[in-house]
Amino acid sequence: MTQRFSNELWASIDSIYSAIVAHPFVSGLTDGTLDDETFRQYAIQDAIYLQAFARSIAATAAKAPRDVWAETLAEHARFMLVGERSLHEGFFSGWGLTEDDVYSTPPSPTCLAYTSYLLRVAFSGTFEESLAALLPCYWIYWEVGKLLEQSGSQNELYSKWIAMYASDEFAGPVQTVIAMLDDAVADLPDSRRSQLREHFFNTSRYEWMFWDAAYRGETWPAETAGSR
Repeated sequence: MTQRFSNELWASIDSIYSAIVAHPFVSGLTDGTLDDETFRQYAIQDAIYLQAFARSIAATAAKAPRDVWAETLAEHARFMLVGERSLHEGFFSGWGLTEDDVYSTPPSPTCLAYTSYLLRVAFSGTFEESLAALLPCYWIYWEVGKLLEQSGSQNELYSKWIAMYASDEFAGPVQTVIAMLDDAVADLPDSRRSQLREHFFNTSRYEWMFWDAAYRGETWPAETAGSR
C-alpha cells in the first residue's frame, strides 16, 4: 500500500515537532512555568495571525477544484474568525483589553513574516501548494493540544486553550484538510509535490518560531534610520 503523502509530510518535520513540544512556552502551559504576560502577548499576536490565516483559507477555497472543498474551506475560514476568536475574546475581556487594543497592536516580526508567507502562497500558488502551507497550523496545534491534555494545567486560561485544540470540534477540520490534501495530490507528479513539501516544512518552522517569538517577547529592532 502506498504511503499517504500527509504521512510523508509529518515524518519530514519530526525534529521540528519535537522542538515545539520541548519548547518552554509549550511545556510551560502545563507545568506552571509560563507567566501570564507572555501568554497574553502570544494571544494578541495569535489573534492578529488568525485574521491573515482565515483570509488565506478563503483564498484557497476560491481555487478549490471541487465545490465541496470550496464549501468546506469557506466554513473553516469562518470558524477561524468566529470560533477561535471567541476563545481569544474571552481571554481579552478578562484582561481588560478591547478589540481596538488587540487589533491596533503591530504584528511581531515573526507574525508578519509568517502571515506574509501564507498570504503569498494562497494568492499566487496553486490550490495544493496553499493547502500544504496551511496544514501545519491545523495539524501541529491539534497534536500539541492532545499531548498537553494528557497532563492538564492548573491555570484556567491555559486549560481552556488546551481543551480547544484537543477537542473533537477542532479535530474534525484537521482530519478533513489532511484527507483533502492527500486526495488533491493523488495525480501530481513528484516534481509538483516537491513544492508542497517545501511549503509544509517552512510553515512548520514558522510554528516553532511563533511560540519562540512570544516566549522571547520579540519586538522590532530599534529604528536607526528614521528618515526612511
